[in-house]
Amino acid sequence: MSRVYNFSAGPAMLPQEVLQQAQQEMSDWQGSGMSVMEMSHRSKEFISIATQAEADLRELLAIPANYKVLFLQGGASSQFAMAPLNLLCGKTSADYFNTGMWSKKAIAEGKRYCTVNIVASAEAAKFTTVPEVDEWQLHRDAAYVHYTPNETIGGVEFADIPDVGDVPLVADMSSTLLSRPLDVSKYGVIYAGAQKNIGPSGMTVVIVRDDLLVHAGAETPAMFNYKTHADAESMYNTPPTYTWYLAGLVFQWLKRNGGLSAMAALNKRKADKLYAAIDGSDFYNNPVTPRYRSWMNVPFTLADAELDGAFLAAAKEANLLTLKGHRSVGGMRASIYNAMPEAGIDTLVEVMADFERSRG
Repeated sequence: MSRVYNFSAGPAMLPQEVLQQAQQEMSDWQGSGMSVMEMSHRSKEFISIATQAEADLRELLAIPANYKVLFLQGGASSQFAMAPLNLLCGKTSADYFNTGMWSKKAIAEGKRYCTVNIVASAEAAKFTTVPEVDEWQLHRDAAYVHYTPNETIGGVEFADIPDVGDVPLVADMSSTLLSRPLDVSKYGVIYAGAQKNIGPSGMTVVIVRDDLLVHAGAETPAMFNYKTHADAESMYNTPPTYTWYLAGLVFQWLKRNGGLSAMAALNKRKADKLYAAIDGSDFYNNPVTPRYRSWMNVPFTLADAELDGAFLAAAKEANLLTLKGHRSVGGMRASIYNAMPEAGIDTLVEVMADFERSRG
C-alpha cells in the first residue's frame, strides 16, 4: 500500500526521509553492528547521537546558554505534576489559563500541589477563543504562570506570548514546538510531547531555565526533579533511546529544509489553504475566532452531521486518514504538523469540494 496522508493528532506523520534513513540504519547504525535500540545509553555511539540531537535542537530554537534541555519519559502529562513540584519554591499558588481540555488537565493536576488561580477561562465560549488581555487576572505572587499555547483538541491557539512580567512562564508546547521560530528567553519552562512535531511517542522535551533548577521541594521524587535529569544529562535512568535518535533525525531534516523560518512559512500556507476552503463554503464550518485559529489542528464540521461517516469514507478512498474529530468536539479534525506535506492539504481541499458538490 502506498503512503497515506495521516491527519492524526498524535502519534503523527514523520518525514519520509527520516523513516527511510531509520530503515537503512535499523540493524546497523553507521557500521557499529548494532541497532540504536540495542545500544547502551552510556556507549560512545549513543552519546554521540544524543549530543548531536541536543546541539541541533539548540540551533533550531536558538536556545540560550542558560537553559537546560532534557529528554524525558512520561509524556507531557507528567509535566502537569513536575511543574508545580519543581517551581513552587515555598509559594502556595500558581496562575493557569483555561483554554481547553489540556489546560483543564494541567489545572486538575496543579490543584494537587497548590492553589490554582484561573487567570482567564474560555470555557463559557466552549473553548473557541482565547480571552482578551483586559480579562486576565494575573497574580504577582504566583510561583509561575502556566498556559497551553495551542489546544490540540479545540484548535485554539494564542496569537502572542502572554506578558506575565517577572513570574516564570510555563508552556505546554506539545503541538506547536518546532512549527515556527520561538523566543525561548520569554519562558521559564517549555515542555512538549514528542509525538507531533518532534518524533515518535515515548519522549518529552523539556527546556528549563537554569535558575529554576533549584526550586524543587525536598519531598519531590528524584525522577520528578528537573535538577536530577539536568545533572545527569537526561541519563539518570535509561532514556527513550530510539525516540531520542529519531528526534535527532527530525532535527537534521528540519535544518536541511531551511529551519524553523521555512517551516513557519510552509505551515502558515497549509493552514491558510484549509481555512480558506472552510470559510469559502456554507457546507463546512470552523467555530474558532479567526485570530486564534490553530496552525496545527484544524477542526471543522459539516452542515449535516449525519454525513460525517460518508465524508470519512470518501476521505479514506483518497488516502486521507484519521480525520475524525475528538469525541468532545465532533465533526472532523485535520492535524497538519510539520511532516504533513502541502500535497496532503491540497488533496483534502479537493475531497472537501467534491463531497460538497455531491452531497451539499
